[in-house]
Amino acid sequence: MVTGTGRLDHKRAGHHRGHTDETLWRAWPGWANLLDLHLPSAGVRVVVVSAHPDDDVLALGGLVQRLHAGGCELAFVCCTDGEASHPGSPTMTREQLALARADELNRAQARLGHAASQQEWLHLPDGHLVDASARLPAMLARHVEWADVVVAPWRDDGHPDHEACGRAVAEVTFADPGAGPRVWEYPVWAWHWATPGTAAIPWRRTRAVRLSARERVGKAEAIACFDSQVRPLSDDPADAVVLPDAVLAHFTRTFEVVFT
Repeated sequence: MVTGTGRLDHKRAGHHRGHTDETLWRAWPGWANLLDLHLPSAGVRVVVVSAHPDDDVLALGGLVQRLHAGGCELAFVCCTDGEASHPGSPTMTREQLALARADELNRAQARLGHAASQQEWLHLPDGHLVDASARLPAMLARHVEWADVVVAPWRDDGHPDHEACGRAVAEVTFADPGAGPRVWEYPVWAWHWATPGTAAIPWRRTRAVRLSARERVGKAEAIACFDSQVRPLSDDPADAVVLPDAVLAHFTRTFEVVFT
């Protein structure tokens, strides 16, 4: 979720300003009108693509548990190593952060039931996926060509890395309309800048996954695996927490959504 532009306030600057409090989202009555996501049957091949090594867990930690329980074959692709989450950190180098975040993701995926699922890394520069836009579709193509369903960041999420990732997936999967896999897009950053009911969100394409208590616990425990993101690295300001409670609140709802 985090790019080389830094923490919440830095990433927001010059892009979408302001932060929509989660209490506003939870009070919105429009959630009750969302249709449920039609889940694929056992044996369906699903590839989940993310820009950073926590995006999919934050947005879809419940859904991937359910797909696994339903017998789907899942694989995961992460475009960056998330090494730029703490620019200027006196505690961890970029290389150390990359290793730490890979370990965190592995532990989170294991908690979600995917210890044996395929996890691929493209190792592109964190915070600079836009610069890799020309080669990203080809890099993703070989990972998604076998899929029946591809789940990717929303192309209009408001975060440069998320959007570059989502558009690359769209370029690959929509190249041959009718013949490619189904694509589900998931919002991450949008919950910070959008407001309930806004026309900026494609509500007609929005489908809900209403989580069981067990799925919610599993997701919460998986998110807690991201030590470098949910806790400060040290007392130094450059090591401040990346995902404070106000941000995490968007991902602890009783449901998740994707755009179909």
